Amino acid sequence: MSQLFRTKPLATILAQAAGTGEKITLKRTLGVWGLIGLGIGVVIGAGIFVRTAIAAGTAAGPAVTLSYALAAVACALAGLCYAEFASMIPVSGSAYTYSYATMGEMIAWIIGWDLTLEYGVGAATVAIAWSEYFNRFLKIFLDFQIPYQWCHSPFEALVMREGVAEPISTITRMTSDVVVQAGLINLPALFIVVALSLLLVRGTQQSSFVNGLIVIVKLAIVLAFICIGWGFINPANHVPYIVPNESEGSLSTLWGGFGHYGWTGILRGAGIVFFAFIGFDGVSTAAQEAKNPKRDMPIGILGSLLLCTALYILFSYVLTGVANYQEFNTVGKEASVAYAIRTYMVGYEWLESLITVAILAGFSSVILVLLLGQSRVFFTMAKDGLLPKVFSEIHERFHTPHKATLILMLLIGVFAAFIPGDIVGEMTSIGTLFAFVLVCIGILIMRKTQPHAERPFRTPLVPFVPILGAAVCLLMMAGLGLHNWFRLLLWMGIGLVIYFAYSRKHSLLSKS
Repeated sequence: MSQLFRTKPLATILAQAAGTGEKITLKRTLGVWGLIGLGIGVVIGAGIFVRTAIAAGTAAGPAVTLSYALAAVACALAGLCYAEFASMIPVSGSAYTYSYATMGEMIAWIIGWDLTLEYGVGAATVAIAWSEYFNRFLKIFLDFQIPYQWCHSPFEALVMREGVAEPISTITRMTSDVVVQAGLINLPALFIVVALSLLLVRGTQQSSFVNGLIVIVKLAIVLAFICIGWGFINPANHVPYIVPNESEGSLSTLWGGFGHYGWTGILRGAGIVFFAFIGFDGVSTAAQEAKNPKRDMPIGILGSLLLCTALYILFSYVLTGVANYQEFNTVGKEASVAYAIRTYMVGYEWLESLITVAILAGFSSVILVLLLGQSRVFFTMAKDGLLPKVFSEIHERFHTPHKATLILMLLIGVFAAFIPGDIVGEMTSIGTLFAFVLVCIGILIMRKTQPHAERPFRTPLVPFVPILGAAVCLLMMAGLGLHNWFRLLLWMGIGLVIYFAYSRKHSLLSKS
């Protein structure tokens, strides 16, 4: 049993980061602005355009700004813990590496498998959404659309219901309605995964440059909406700011009133919009490619989180001020921002087209950083023997884990091409929160077991910050419902089967 919780010595991890004894290592090309760009690139995606309206309409009302603030607090508390780990353990692998150093091999494997849910499955899911908006982009600017069967999975179809063609997923929903069209393969989703994977093979510096260009475009459009939309805010739409929940304070809250506006709605809204923050921890996966990780990693993690939080709160305040939150339950939904511009911001219809460009750009940068994060986590796990060695091989010229990137390109590409996007929902959020909880706990353990280790950045107010961070993340996990807990446990169960069947036997720490 003790072998399951054996930890990887900090000296071994640091030697690995320095590339001791290796001819070819990852190339350190990222400066502080490159790291901040990666953070902004993955955080500000379509989540800001989609999750804001969903959380406002179904849970928090105008107080969705408070939901964003609560989610940001959870991320900031976890981010402070990430920053300490990233500065003292500058190795690719993120929470997986930190858990290996503090809580042992089996916990590290669980976290590595959990990060696959965040990065790999998340990248495929975003690629599927990218396909939808790419088709919308073609319709707006070229008056052309890709035929249904070439941009949807075989498990999706258009059916006739009451004379209207409606898309359905044949996996999650059975129907006897007449099928009008059936999907074959989602080619745009496959294309974007392949294109960005090949870019990552070419080099991290080149990928960071492309990501920086995308970040500039989408930040400009987000700021344009905030600045222009501010003049169209109707103060009546923010009254009451916290919509009353008639069930709060009574037993009926337990039977369906929970999360439907009021303070519980703000909590549930935080769980919904948390999806928009997913990926800021992806900055830590690039620690081994940072020029000065001890100084730049904390700045990259916390700086990108701070900038994104400010934009999220301003954006949600403007959106719920321009249009009433109740409209997002009916006519707005995924196209909520476009709806608000088209309906209330007369004379600025051109901004609606730019929002589509921003969403497409946002998706692209999110996919790019998630693919980078997933390949670096698998790279580190393979270096430890928990995955086949092929995942840790580095290209002689480009100094990137090219084989890991290409293998993941195939796996994630197949998922994006043939699986409907609604199969994986809030699982990604609960998986990420779980990783945050263990990182916060890891700081407490590391302070106890390695009190004299060099810490270029120290998490303030320990143990208060890590304990509060873990508690807030657990509270948000509770707000996501039992069904997501069951899915998380099932996913972890599959991971443990792989660990005991392969990883435990091939672990380098075990052999040594």
